[in-house]
Amino acid sequence: MRFDVLTLFPGMFSGYLGQSLLAKAIARGLIEVHLHDIRQWSPDKHRKVDDRPFGGGPGMVLKVDCVVPAVEAVQAMETDPGRLVMLTPQGKRLDQAAVERLAGYGRLVLLCGRYEGFDERIRLLLEPEEISLGDFVLNGGEVAAMAIIDAVIRLVPGVLGDEESSGSDTFSGETRWLEFAQYTRPRVYRGLAVPEVLLSGDHEEIARWRRQNSRERTRRCRPDLLEEPPAAGEP
Repeated sequence: MRFDVLTLFPGMFSGYLGQSLLAKAIARGLIEVHLHDIRQWSPDKHRKVDDRPFGGGPGMVLKVDCVVPAVEAVQAMETDPGRLVMLTPQGKRLDQAAVERLAGYGRLVLLCGRYEGFDERIRLLLEPEEISLGDFVLNGGEVAAMAIIDAVIRLVPGVLGDEESSGSDTFSGETRWLEFAQYTRPRVYRGLAVPEVLLSGDHEEIARWRRQNSRERTRRCRPDLLEEPPAAGEP
């Protein structure tokens, strides 16, 4: 799978791309990440990419005559133009369902915002899918782009060591409940012991316990994720 990231600060990705699962996936040829500095497409001799908003107001706005040519040029680098995603607070909130949908594309083009945002004509001309990490404002879209890459690559075959791992993640699977509690050695630590059922070797009982624990954690921490409230007297 290929990711193209358009940003004003490509250097922010250097450490991220060289670590953990992503670095291994890139080395194995499962993932490609290409960084593109939007300033390269600035028509200004000083590579200026922003300007003051018409009508007044604070901050600067990313210029349409820089961003549109940049996106079009990057899309044209492959026969598949990819799915264009604009990272912006105005976008739809990212969730696991969106991640699973994005993972179905062979190429994602991620457009990172900065300053006070984009000239509105960028949206009108490029018609991107707009995505936000949540109801808060970041300094730019780079962190959001990393989050999308991190979430999507987990669903690319071969990236995870255990192909079943992503299916049991929080927000994944049929129920999309929170993941059940996990334990490892030592069996007892500061008086807290691993539940006996997990040591029993009875796979049916373990699966039953994990499902019940998942539901309890979801009801306690994210009741909005439960499809229906539990019946009276039901744990």
